[in-house]
This record gives sequence, structure tokens and C-alpha cells, in this order.
Amino acid sequence: MSQAQVLAAGSTSELTFVQAWSVLCKPRITAMVGFAAFVGGLVASGASADLVRIAEACGYIGLVGMSSSVFNQLLERDTDARMVRTARRPLVTGRVRARDAVWAGALLAACGVAGLALRFNTLSALLTLATMMAYVLVYTPLKRFSSLNTAVGAIPGAMPPLLGFVAMSGAAEGWAWYLFAILFAWQFPHFLAIAWLYREDYARAGLKMLPALPRTEGMAGRQALLYSLALLPVSLLPALRGDAGWLYVAAALALGLAYTIASALFALRETRARARAVLLVSLVYLPALYSLTLMDPLVRAIGARGSL
Repeated sequence: MSQAQVLAAGSTSELTFVQAWSVLCKPRITAMVGFAAFVGGLVASGASADLVRIAEACGYIGLVGMSSSVFNQLLERDTDARMVRTARRPLVTGRVRARDAVWAGALLAACGVAGLALRFNTLSALLTLATMMAYVLVYTPLKRFSSLNTAVGAIPGAMPPLLGFVAMSGAAEGWAWYLFAILFAWQFPHFLAIAWLYREDYARAGLKMLPALPRTEGMAGRQALLYSLALLPVSLLPALRGDAGWLYVAAALALGLAYTIASALFALRETRARARAVLLVSLVYLPALYSLTLMDPLVRAIGARGSL
């Protein structure tokens, strides 16, 4: 059952224990964090990749991601209560007590950070802890005061592939920064579309998301277009530096153009259908580009053998 289905079910009946904690831990977001970290770990490991070990690192990173989700909802339970789509979250309804959420969030974070430090390296543990603190202690409260929260939140949001890379290599270099930069730029059209779709909810809760502010009509679409255009050269950095081949370039261009076209249409006229189109393309873009990033070295290796 998806989180949306769980929340819908909760509108007519009490969430079960498992459902309540599932909502708190945001499994879909955790899965995305784990996937991005796994890509970073695979890229860092190259041909000698140990999939089990990479998966272990991603599990620890995912635990800290769950902790971030729990603490985020703990700090936002008052604003969640004023939003239609979040009013049935378990901390709002009292299905989960705040004290229990604090203990669970702390335990998840401690297990994840300790696992990275003991099983991998101290740098990955410290970076993962810093990512969680930036998300919980900076981004989450900033949503109440400034629309800059999206830009600030994009920094911890872009960290998962870099964390996976560092866990496996012990350093942040090359592809770690490419993957970080791509995910950083990708987030803006994605989250601007979401914020536009739920702008009335955000306004009701008093959260300073750009589309929810007075006299900002058209700004979400224009900024989505701006960032989708910026994503094109950012996504081509690996090729420009000689670290990617034609398959990656073709994928980055095709996916980037699709994202730009969807954002341009949204910028021309902000409608629910066009906002959803941006959201849909964004959800295709990231897993497709990351998957082809992993395939590109294999294709280049096959091409090199064929030219001998």
C-alpha cells in the first residue's frame, strides 16, 4: 500500500501500527534515497563492485533517511494538521506519540551513522549525519520563514549518490560531484510542480513555498524552466570532462530536453495538467539517467574491444 493509500484509508479508519510507522518513515522517499546512493556506490566501485557491500552501505544511509523523515514530521506536526494531504499523519492524529517518534528517529540515525563509521569509513558517516542535520535543523524550520527553503533543501536532497560514492571509495571526487550536481538541479522543477499543485495547502499551513506566496503567479513555471535549462549543461559535465560516452550523452540530452519542454509548457500556462506533466517527466528522468549512467561504461568497453 502506498503512502497516499495509507493516508486515504486513515481518513475513514485508524491507521494500524505498521501503517502509521510506514507513513512516518516515508518508504518511497527512502527507496529513492537508497537507489541514488546505490548508483553512487556502483560508480565508485567500478568493475570490482561488491553488490552486497554496496547494498549494506545504502541500508545504513536509508536508515538515516528514515530518521530525517521522522524528525521532519515531528517538527511539522502543527503545520501538517492544517494541510488536507497531511492532516491524517500519525503524529497529527496521535496514533504515534511524539516521545516514541523522538526515540525511533534517534535510534534510526544512530544505527545508520554507526554502521557507516564501523563498516565503511568515518567520512561517509560524518557526511550522512551532516545531511540529516541540514535537512531537519535548517531546511525544515526554514519552510516557515523563506521561500529559499527549496534551494537550501536541495543540498541535503542531492547528497545520497555522493554518500554512496564516499562510503565505497572514502573520498568525494569526479562522479560523486556530477551525480550530486545533477540531483541538485533536478529537484527544482520537481518540487516547484509539487508546490504549485498543493499551493493552497501550503498557504493554509503558513509555509513559504514559492507558489503559495501572494503575487507569485507564473513564477513557479518560469523557475522550473530556468532550472531545467540549467540541468542540461550540468548533466553533460561528465562527457565534457571525458568521463562518459555517447550513450550517456544521448540519454542526458533526450531526457533533459523532455524535462525542459514539460517545464516550458508549464511556464507558458500554469495548469494542473502541466504541473503533473513536469512531475511525471521528473520521475522518469532520474532513474532513467542514473540507470544509463551505469550502462555507459559497459557500452564503451564493448566499443573499445570492437575497435581493436
